[in-house]
Amino acid sequence: MRFPKTIINWYSNNKRELPWRQTKDPYFIWLSEIILQQTQVAQGLPYYMRFTETFPTVFHLANADESSVLKLWQGLGYYSRARNLHATAKVVANQLQGKFPNTYKDLLALKGVGDYTASAIASICFDEPTAVVDGNVYRVLARYFGIATPINTSKGSKEFKELAQSLIDKTNPATFNQAIMEFGATQCKPQNPNCAICPFNDSCIAWHKNSVGALPVKLKAAKAKIKHFNFLVFIGSDGKTVLEQRKGKGIWQNLYQFPLIETNGNLSFEAFKALVETHPLVKNSVFKLSLYNEEAIVHKLSHQHLHTKFWIVNMNGSLEKGISTEKIHQYPVPILIGNFMEQFNF
Repeated sequence: MRFPKTIINWYSNNKRELPWRQTKDPYFIWLSEIILQQTQVAQGLPYYMRFTETFPTVFHLANADESSVLKLWQGLGYYSRARNLHATAKVVANQLQGKFPNTYKDLLALKGVGDYTASAIASICFDEPTAVVDGNVYRVLARYFGIATPINTSKGSKEFKELAQSLIDKTNPATFNQAIMEFGATQCKPQNPNCAICPFNDSCIAWHKNSVGALPVKLKAAKAKIKHFNFLVFIGSDGKTVLEQRKGKGIWQNLYQFPLIETNGNLSFEAFKALVETHPLVKNSVFKLSLYNEEAIVHKLSHQHLHTKFWIVNMNGSLEKGISTEKIHQYPVPILIGNFMEQFNF
């Protein structure tokens, strides 16, 4: 079939020069793949550079404290990736003597490593002919072969994986996998792909049926839940504030935030002030309450939309366990909190 040869030829002439393409070291490939999950290259590249500079080996990453890893990850979102990254680094460093597994099957045993990441590492680092299937690959295959099976179903996942596996160049799996991902990222783009100069426009089913914009098919996700978050930005008479670490499971697990009051909706100023008066940090103290943002900031996550307000609580006294403004930026926080800190000039 001409597909593998054509896409590899395209890649040789059009690939971007990226740092993780200059190595076959599984540590750097693994790091890049975890960072680039659900993240575009333009956003992920600076994080990759910072991580490799701060943690040049898997041992450096394993020996770091989780807080510093989360802080470096701040802004990328999906923080479970960072926690899994740290956990896997510890396993590789402490149990595997710093050596990553060299097969797809064994790589799958690592925390945070699924089919796509295991396939990428196995093929790029160890030349195992196992095909990668990510969003870019789904798009290329769905359009070229005219496949309308929804990609976010078990049937679609199986169908596209088998198809990709049948196409892979078994003599050069590393280049093939990188080529098809790059092709989807820069040529067969989600919006407005330049099909007129595509090397497959003579045989692409979607192009000939005028269905490029309709593929791939993805079933609509359940409607996101709306939550109302009210963060209390305490400021003591000494200028210090308070952060709390989130416990339990959740996307922001172990990150820091201002004390939070969650409500069922918008409350009047007086009603919300009554809630603040019951907060443990107030303890019948004198305080002045003001609303920082009249219009709620809507922070959209994959499964919920956070309608967020920040309330400034000026205390007539110092705060127990208060944090100075010089140190507040050392804590790993969700990007929602980080953006507020910058705007508020902490």
